Amino acid sequence: MQCDLMTSIPEWIIEHPETTGVFQELGLDTSCAGKSLQYVCHHHGLSPQAVLARLHQVIGRQ
Repeated sequence: MQCDLMTSIPEWIIEHPETTGVFQELGLDTSCAGKSLQYVCHHHGLSPQAVLARLHQVIGRQ
């Protein structure tokens, strides 16, 4: 599965368990009721692109 901004946080964690720490650092709910990463970032006042870049860094995709 190709994870992106439209992927939910639980799906990110299933595909890339190493991203759990990033979500915890940012204070993002890892269940998030299936909302997309983009939605959750906007709701928490975070830049979706910055969060996505951090996740890609953690999973080794630049």
